[in-house]
Amino acid sequence: MAITKRQLPTFFQFAQNPNLSQKLMLVGLAITLFFIFLAFFAPVFQAWGWLQNPKDFLSNPIHQPPSAKYWFGTSRLGYDVFSRTLFGAQAALQVVILATALSMIIGVPLGMLSGYLGGKLDKVLLFIMDSIYTLPGLLLSVTLAFVVGRGILNAAIAISIAYIPQYYRVVRNHTVSVKTEVFIEAAQAMGASTLTVLFRYLFFNVIQSVPVLFTLNAADAILVLGGLGFLGLGLPEEVPEWGHDLKQALEALPTGIWWTTLFPGLTMTCMVVGLSLLGEGLNEFVNPRLRRENRIRK
Repeated sequence: MAITKRQLPTFFQFAQNPNLSQKLMLVGLAITLFFIFLAFFAPVFQAWGWLQNPKDFLSNPIHQPPSAKYWFGTSRLGYDVFSRTLFGAQAALQVVILATALSMIIGVPLGMLSGYLGGKLDKVLLFIMDSIYTLPGLLLSVTLAFVVGRGILNAAIAISIAYIPQYYRVVRNHTVSVKTEVFIEAAQAMGASTLTVLFRYLFFNVIQSVPVLFTLNAADAILVLGGLGFLGLGLPEEVPEWGHDLKQALEALPTGIWWTTLFPGLTMTCMVVGLSLLGEGLNEFVNPRLRRENRIRK
């Protein structure tokens, strides 16, 4: 018997006839992979690093507009803006991956444990996470950045705290609904330990939304890192970072020096848009209800 399109797995249906949101997801994936490629190979594109060509160490002109030699122009200190933008992507990806990974590593197990065990532990964790969730993410990150100081790891810690409640709440709610399923009750009846139930039977049934949260939080983390850098609280000044470069560039913007602001800002915007499109597309891909609604619209 021939296999019909209706019987094909969702992935193959997507590959054969992607809708608009799925096409946008592919665009977001392409943009994200492009920036990952640039960040990874930044030393190849600019072998002299993010400062300036050593041959021009004392002769780089300041506020040089974009040209064949300086693609994105130079800053008020003679830095090559193209180099700073490339290595800024590298620093941003390092911080973003660390921040989202830390929040996921903490939030997912806490959500599973809270939803599965319930009781006083669940109430206490709900109170703590709801209290953190009510605070604006940027404000919380700024406050923590004052405490932990500058640096890639410190910036990641300051940013990650704001995202832990999101992973916790999503995973906890899934766990509460799944723990009453027959296969969980069967595992309990067979004497499976709590850890066995959590990580063998529950884990893969409650993490469907985690990749979506990961990409959306990564997009937001880039903006938060830019805000920290703009306030002078993110990475050390000697490390290229888009927020810090934008702060320095704004001083020259009224004089018509537009390129030092345009290129770092445009790069940050494109990376955030790419991750956001990827996250929204993944949300539809893992959410059956959204897929049904899109089929009805068709």
